[in-house]
Amino acid sequence: MRTAFSEETFHFLRDLDANNSKEWFEANRDRYEAHWKAPALAFIEALAEPMATLDPALKADARINGSLRRINRDVRFSKDKSPYNARLHMVFWSGDHPNRSVGMHIVLDPVGVGYGTGLFGLSPGQLGRYRDMVMDKVERKALLTALDAAEAAGCTLGEPELQRLPKGVEAEGRAAELLRYKSVIARTRGTEARPEVVMGEGATDWAMAQTRALLPLMRWMALI
Repeated sequence: MRTAFSEETFHFLRDLDANNSKEWFEANRDRYEAHWKAPALAFIEALAEPMATLDPALKADARINGSLRRINRDVRFSKDKSPYNARLHMVFWSGDHPNRSVGMHIVLDPVGVGYGTGLFGLSPGQLGRYRDMVMDKVERKALLTALDAAEAAGCTLGEPELQRLPKGVEAEGRAAELLRYKSVIARTRGTEARPEVVMGEGATDWAMAQTRALLPLMRWMALI
């Protein structure tokens, strides 16, 4: 593919981060259109065919609120009233909805490129199935293997949401640690890639390499 993102994309993100206001954004809307929206949609479109060949197949929908998350922030329930997100967030998903399905997330921020996968919030039914799978030795081994592959690609879990095991559950070791999670999200945490990875002719190859490394975890999460 032709180069989609450029240094100007990251210049725009840095400037937006420092000048996060409606007035500044409207004065720089042409930069948003040329260096944020247009290259992102081109990048997503270029990934549509290779993402569809994966197992599970991932959807690449070159639309805002499709694979491209909108730049406007929902500030209704946030103390931070900054109107814009100084990141460019793309998601490629397997399932019915980009926000409720297993997917690959690629996020450009002012200084680098983050990425990761997982289910970003488990329903009560999913959480029950997740815990049952963790208690199964075979499934737990598959999860640990998938997490090892994710870590090799620079993506790790955060801290567990629970301080102790769920009520009525007994486990030890890695099983006990995993059971303290209410979701499984493996992403870069200080291991973001340099901006250059999404600038050149190899940008889509880079994106697909990271995605393939995270496929074992996506397959595991798709079962719950």
